[in-house]
Amino acid sequence: VGNRVARVDIGDNRLTGKFNDPPPIKPKPPAESEATAKKKTAKKKQAAEKSAGEEKVNRYREDFIVYLGTSDESREKLEVFLRDHHVPFGHLPPNNSMNILWMFFLLLPIGILLFFWISYRRSRDQMMGGGFLSGFSKSPAKRYDTGEQKITFKDVAGLEGVKADLNEIVDYLDDPTKYQRLGGRVPKGVLLNGPPGTGKTLLARAVAGEADVPFYSVSGSEFIQMFVGVGASRVRDLFQTAKDNSPSIIFIDEIDAVGRQRGAGLGGGHDEREQTLNQILSEMDGFTQNDSAIVLAATNRPDVLDPALLRPGRFDRHVTVSRPTLKGRREIFKVHVRDVPLADDVDLGQLAAGTVGLTGADIRNMVNEAALWAARQDKKVVEKDDFEYARDKILMGAKREEVLQEDEKEKTAYHEAGHTLAAWKLAGANPVHKVTIIPRGRSLGSTQMVPSEDRMSMSEHELRDHLTVLLGGRAAEKLIYDETTVGAENDLERATSMARRMVTHWGMSERLGPVSYKTSEEDPFLGREIHQQRQFSEHTMQVIDQEVTEILQQASKAAYKLLQDHAEDLRNLAETLLQEEELDEPAIAKIIGPSVHNSAEQEQAAESTKPVIPTTSQPTSDSSATAQQVTRDHHRGNVKSHDNPAAPPPASSDN
Repeated sequence: VGNRVARVDIGDNRLTGKFNDPPPIKPKPPAESEATAKKKTAKKKQAAEKSAGEEKVNRYREDFIVYLGTSDESREKLEVFLRDHHVPFGHLPPNNSMNILWMFFLLLPIGILLFFWISYRRSRDQMMGGGFLSGFSKSPAKRYDTGEQKITFKDVAGLEGVKADLNEIVDYLDDPTKYQRLGGRVPKGVLLNGPPGTGKTLLARAVAGEADVPFYSVSGSEFIQMFVGVGASRVRDLFQTAKDNSPSIIFIDEIDAVGRQRGAGLGGGHDEREQTLNQILSEMDGFTQNDSAIVLAATNRPDVLDPALLRPGRFDRHVTVSRPTLKGRREIFKVHVRDVPLADDVDLGQLAAGTVGLTGADIRNMVNEAALWAARQDKKVVEKDDFEYARDKILMGAKREEVLQEDEKEKTAYHEAGHTLAAWKLAGANPVHKVTIIPRGRSLGSTQMVPSEDRMSMSEHELRDHLTVLLGGRAAEKLIYDETTVGAENDLERATSMARRMVTHWGMSERLGPVSYKTSEEDPFLGREIHQQRQFSEHTMQVIDQEVTEILQQASKAAYKLLQDHAEDLRNLAETLLQEEELDEPAIAKIIGPSVHNSAEQEQAAESTKPVIPTTSQPTSDSSATAQQVTRDHHRGNVKSHDNPAAPPPASSDN
C-alpha cells in the first residue's frame, strides 16, 4: 500500500486518494534501413497514442474514492493504518454545498410569496394615497404652496358681494380680537353654490392667496375608496392635520359627491359614503367643539345636500355665486385682457353687453379663442372681429365644412328668416344679433338673439312673444312650402317646456287659475326619470296638457299670421340670406327696416306691461329664448342644451 498510494484525503463521509504513476516505458532504438525505419516510426506512433490513452485510463482508474461510515472509531483505525504504512494523509474541509442547495430550494417559494405580498401592499397603499402602512387613513388633501402662482381677490372680478363675505373670514383670521371684543365669532363653514363656471373654485384659491394661514384643499370624491372605513378615517386625518396647524382653512370642492342626502336610493341607507358624511358632520359640529378650522365648500347642486350638513353650526353662511351682471362682465373682461394687446376698435362695454348670460369661465374662454384666432391670422393685436368670431364659436359652435343641397339650404334660410322676422317685429322678444345658415356645431343654421339688458323676471306677454319667435321657423316653412321639416324639433321642445312652465309653475292658465302644479324635485339618488312625485290627479294632468296645447296653438297661429302679413319681407330676407349666408343686425335693418326694439313707442308699451313673474320662483329665463343656447343636429335630432334655471347663456333659435 505504501508503494502504490501517493496520498489520501479524509473528508466527512468519504476518503479520496491517488495512486503513484507507473514508471515510463523506455523506447527501443530505431532501425537503420529507411523502409524499416518508416514502419517502426508508424508503429511507434501508434504505440505512443495507445500508451497515452491507456495512461489516461489508468490514471482515471487509479484515482479512488472510499465512502466511510459515520463512527469516529472507524476513522481512528483508518488513520492508524495509514500511519503504519507510511501513507501521507490529510483532512478535507467540510462540504456544505448540498446543505446550501437544499436550503435554496426550501426558501425559494417563500421568497416568491413574500415578493408578491410586498408588491400588492405597496400598490394598494399607493392607491389609497398613503405610505406603506398609513395609506388607509392618510388624507389626500393638498396644502397650498405659497411658492405657487398666487391668486388674490384682485384677480377675481364681478363678484364683489361674494368677495366681501370671504374677505371677512380672512380678516378674522388676521385679527380675531376685532370681532371677539364685540361677541362675534367667525362662521364655521361657508358653502359656495352656483352654476358651473361662475368662479367658486377661483374664489377658494383667492382665499388661499389672501389668508396667511395653512390652506388645505381636497375634492369630495377623494374621500371615497373601495375599502370600508377609508373615507371616515381620511376625514379624521384631515381635520386633525388642520387642528395641529390651527388656525387653518379646509376647502372641499364638489362636496355633493360625499354630502348627498342620507337614507335614500336603491341600495339602502347605509354605505361607505354615508359613513364619510357622518364623520364630516361630527368633525364640523359634533360633541367635540372644533373652532380651529374653517371649512369652505363648493357645489353646483345644493338641492341634493343633506339637511344636517346645511344647518347653522356647520355651514353658517350660504353664498350664491350667480352669473355676472353687465358691470361684472366688464370687470371680468378687464382681468382677462391684461396680457392681450387690443385694437382700438375693441370696446369692453360692448363685449359685456353682448355676452348676457355668460359666466366668467365662458368669458375667459372667449378671450382665449379670440387671441388664438388673431394669432392664426398673423395679427399684431386682437380686433373686434376676432372677439365676434370667438363669441359665435362659443355660442353656436365651430363652422362645419359641409356643402348643403340647394333645397336644404333654401329651407334652412326660410326657417331662420322666420325666426328673425318674428323677433324683429315683436317687442317682447329679444333683439336679433346675427342670423346664419352656415352649419355650426350640430345645427344647420342659427338665429342669435341677445337681450339688451339683464332680466330677472318676465311678463306673460313677453313669454308669449318668445313662443311666437320659437315657432316662427316652423310657420315660415308652412307658409312657403305648405309643409314642415324636422328642423323645428328643438324649437318645439323649448316651446313646449316654456308653455308647460307657464301653466304649472306660473299660473298663466285662465282655466286652471293661479295654482302651482309643480312636481316635486327629482330624487337626489334615483333621478328624474325614475322618481318624480306630483300632487294632483290624472284629470288635472289632462287639463294641463290641454292648456299647454292651447298656448302653443295660439303662438303658432300668431307666428303664421305675422309672417303672412310680412311675406315680402320674409322672402327678401331669405333670398339675401341665401346669398350672404350670414347677416348681422345692421344688414338685417337694411333689408326689412328698423326693428321695433328701436322704437320709443314700443319701449313704452313694453314698460307698461303689468303681469310680472315673482323672482321667488324659478326665473323665466330658464325656459325662454332670452338666454338659452341650444344646438341640434337637423337630421338626427340630437339635442344639447344648457338648462340651468339660474341664468342660461344668450339665446339662439337653431334649425
